[in-house]
Amino acid sequence: MMRATESLAQDISIKEACEVLGIPRASYYYYQKHKECFFRESTPSIRPLALSDQERQTVLDTLHEERFFDKAPREIYATLLDEGTYLCSVRTMYRILERHDEIRERRNLLTRPLYHKPELLATASNQVWSWDITKFKGPAKWTYFYLYVILDIFSRYVVGWMVAHREQAVLAQRLIAETCQKQAIEPKQLVIHADRGSSMTSKPVAFLLSDLGITKSHSRPYVSNDNPYSESQFKTLKYCPDFPGYFGSIEDARAFCQNFFTWYNTEHHHSGIGLLKPEDVHYGRTDQIIKERSRILKSAFENHPERFKGKLPKPPSLPVAAWINQPKQEISCGEIH
Repeated sequence: MMRATESLAQDISIKEACEVLGIPRASYYYYQKHKECFFRESTPSIRPLALSDQERQTVLDTLHEERFFDKAPREIYATLLDEGTYLCSVRTMYRILERHDEIRERRNLLTRPLYHKPELLATASNQVWSWDITKFKGPAKWTYFYLYVILDIFSRYVVGWMVAHREQAVLAQRLIAETCQKQAIEPKQLVIHADRGSSMTSKPVAFLLSDLGITKSHSRPYVSNDNPYSESQFKTLKYCPDFPGYFGSIEDARAFCQNFFTWYNTEHHHSGIGLLKPEDVHYGRTDQIIKERSRILKSAFENHPERFKGKLPKPPSLPVAAWINQPKQEISCGEIH
């Protein structure tokens, strides 16, 4: 409008031009005095606190890293801080994700790895072991003791166990090493199976098994049937009549386990191994036991055949094999996913 007034004023007076266009003369004179300010080239304002384009790209690249791809910004923020890195605030991470249409549930973006079904076969003792960790309640709320158990799946014999104050990879490493030594395990003789807990998949345990020439095997995530022997053994332990609701001390927990595993290995007639005792199966003493059982049943049959409907009874037999997801072919040494 001021430019129009200025142009019209060249043909008529300034007063008349201002009256025609409805511009106060004071405004026109102010414009004439300061008009260089009205047409000064403007420069975009820069927010001093905003991230640069390069910094925003660095944040986005970090959010896209494989380890963070399915994590929430708060989790990523905390992880980076623990690693000594600060990129931006949690809110800024959300803004950057929103700008790239990635604000939806990030857990759905991750491509999960494919886990193969473990297939393990044992036809004798010390071919396949299963191990796991369970918690015992301690004397106070939120206090626990941790029971580590290694079980031979063919004989059901508990070859090693330990009660500790915590779950830790180095403790598992020590128990496995001591148990292998006690059982005189040779390289390429044994497969050790476990779930995917932190101790089971830890580097100390993996390095130990590699050094000993032992194949490691892991369950698929959230598939309890991939580790049935350990699950069943823990159920037997926790459902026994003497199992307490909690333990007053770690010494109490160890004393209970000592009594339980002695009974379990040497006195318990296990239904999964022909009502034989795990220790007898593990150390190859079953032939004579089954032979003696057969002799007693034959004698009972001969004395009263009518009680057996004329059919000679036989004792339960020892299964020729035990397996986790019965394999279709022989297992070779190496890691089984």
